[in-house]
Amino acid sequence: MKISYKLAAILLIGVSIISCKKVIELNLGNTPPQLVIEGNLTDARGGAIVTISQSVAFDNTNTFPPVSGAIVKVIDYNGTAHNFTERTPGTYSSNFAGAYESSYTLQVQANGQTYTAVSTMPYYVNLDSLSVTEQGIAGKTTKTIAVYYQDPPNENNQYRLVMTVNGVEVNKIFTRNDQFSDGRAVQALLYEDDITLKTGDNVIVEMQCIDPTIYTYWNTLSKQQENGFNNSATPSNPPNNFTPNVLGYFSAHTSQRRSIIIP
Repeated sequence: MKISYKLAAILLIGVSIISCKKVIELNLGNTPPQLVIEGNLTDARGGAIVTISQSVAFDNTNTFPPVSGAIVKVIDYNGTAHNFTERTPGTYSSNFAGAYESSYTLQVQANGQTYTAVSTMPYYVNLDSLSVTEQGIAGKTTKTIAVYYQDPPNENNQYRLVMTVNGVEVNKIFTRNDQFSDGRAVQALLYEDDITLKTGDNVIVEMQCIDPTIYTYWNTLSKQQENGFNNSATPSNPPNNFTPNVLGYFSAHTSQRRSIIIP
């Protein structure tokens, strides 16, 4: 995943995190660098990747210096430690896959500090298919991706959907839960406004089944995105699962992709 994803727009404008949910005052010119850890563990081999970088001042270029030389490991439900190897500066990976309904602890030693985060991988929910619908928005017709899946009954399920168009991830953050769709067949429309879908475009949607803490993290960013990053209201730092607190997240989730060519 790109290190300059939504953190670039929201998180890196924050100052030192005093409380996950506290509204903070911005000091854009003198914000000290902060550690950024993005950890992902999936149910497929090759999906265990941790990127570590350092934030930059708000008015600097959108380039995040990688943090090399960290010690990164994930401890599984049996207490076995899986060590990560630094493949490129600031990017660490391991070739093991997570198991459904199991908890994992990410441990990162960097800059003289040890950071830990715990995430539980939910059970797999199948992404059935994609389609293209035409929607009338602001007086014009646009093409929109629709996602179809069957939500399991009598379970609390949370989802994150990641869309790429011709290899470029869209900026829009998509999250869903089953508060009003438990046990139902779901059609989710992925409205986004930074890319206009055209005939021949190759669209890939990844559906992640995520735990409640990670849902709160991404949903908070999604709400801030909907309210506008540059309005007068100061955004809050989204709650995450790291101790001590740093920017970023650790997510143990399922991952399934479907693709479609825009007709």
